[in-house]
Amino acid sequence: MSESSFLDIIVLAGGISHERDVSLRSGRRVADALGASGHRVTVLDPDANLLAQLAESRPDVIWPALHGASGEDGALLALLETTGIPFVGARGEDAALAWSKPVAKTLARRAGISTPGSITLAKETFRDLGAANVLERVLAHLGSSLVVKPSVGGSAQGVTIVEDGSALPRAMVEAYTYSDVALIERRIVGTELAVAVLDAGDGAVALPAVEIQADGGIYSFDARYNAGETTFFTPARIAPDVAAHVAETAVAVHELFKLRHFSRIDFIVDESGTAWFLEANVLPGLTETSLLPQAIEASGRETKTVYAAIAEAARS
Repeated sequence: MSESSFLDIIVLAGGISHERDVSLRSGRRVADALGASGHRVTVLDPDANLLAQLAESRPDVIWPALHGASGEDGALLALLETTGIPFVGARGEDAALAWSKPVAKTLARRAGISTPGSITLAKETFRDLGAANVLERVLAHLGSSLVVKPSVGGSAQGVTIVEDGSALPRAMVEAYTYSDVALIERRIVGTELAVAVLDAGDGAVALPAVEIQADGGIYSFDARYNAGETTFFTPARIAPDVAAHVAETAVAVHELFKLRHFSRIDFIVDESGTAWFLEANVLPGLTETSLLPQAIEASGRETKTVYAAIAEAARS
């Protein structure tokens, strides 16, 4: 590749969400990989000067490595669309649909994709109708083995596994700490999988599924980002037919939300082999312990080559 073929790329990392530190780590890893491919990379922490900086510098490509609301709710991505500068990742309105877990589950279910039964509760409804009455109805409908999570957000922040109904009130409080809307989901016991989908211009392709086995049984924030707290198996230890079905479903979800360049689709596979869709991640983590880089390596690809291809696809 000649020097004139190298791109000027701005990587956006940091932001003000609960996942700021993770974003900074992702951004540095992306910048290092792109730099290793010869591209000219600048890392920016978005602030009130961002739009002016972009207008002045006019990079060839913007790579948002922002996690949480500051990058994944679609607002910033929609603003990037208005600049006319090519950028990596989903368009704003598509990211917004995937960002809301209840909306994503509804669209997936309507498309015939299996997803655990659930109830979505706004904090106001929870309060106004009486917490005890509401939770009694939830337990009667979904049972007492549940997962409670904020309706938006990532990295398992605010997520609680409930094994007994008496723990549900506290789980609701924890979820409402991160969002005014909570998703209460019937718990599926099985193998937790993450499937990365790449689309660098030649169509969406699923990479080998990553199996997640958290040492404490829960893939928490700490288990995600502290090396040694989780064991990963890539490819996942699942039957070939299940692996093929999960890969096909991951691509279907990626295309359902009209995502671009890359995504990570999360599943639980139960003992019968049924794959249950949990959520779609439009800007998944790219740190040293993140799942998408592990899947890239397991596929036999080089991270720097894949990231360079994504940046070039975004520009074209």
